Amino acid sequence: MLSPPTTNRSRNMAAIGSKNTKPELYVRRRVYAAGFRFRLHRRDLAGRPDMVLPRYRIAVFVNGCFWHGHDCQRGHRPRSNTEYWQPKIAANVARDQRNVTSLAREGWEVTIVRECTLEGDTDNLILRLEELRNLRR
Repeated sequence: MLSPPTTNRSRNMAAIGSKNTKPELYVRRRVYAAGFRFRLHRRDLAGRPDMVLPRYRIAVFVNGCFWHGHDCQRGHRPRSNTEYWQPKIAANVARDQRNVTSLAREGWEVTIVRECTLEGDTDNLILRLEELRNLRR
């Protein structure tokens, strides 16, 4: 049977916001400085992308490696209460894939920025957005 996290763990995890996270703010500053204009968290789009460049139909998700099951050092699985966390993170990954598929079906190009890729810089992201912008003009 799945056991919920302890009270302290639950309180800590609940304090982690899903909007305006440090990685998201960092990416937004860099994308804006590169000359792109965007909208935030559009409710009418699947998954409510973190940033949307409507003019070019580009949706950007800034994903934390832990919550979205990325296979990197930051995406490690907790050693305690694994019967709770494994299905939860697997459900997040499945939901992410459904959202990407839905957006692609609607004609959106989806770019996913992972938290671990921000440790260096975001030059590759800016290049990718410029490439997509040029293709979608």
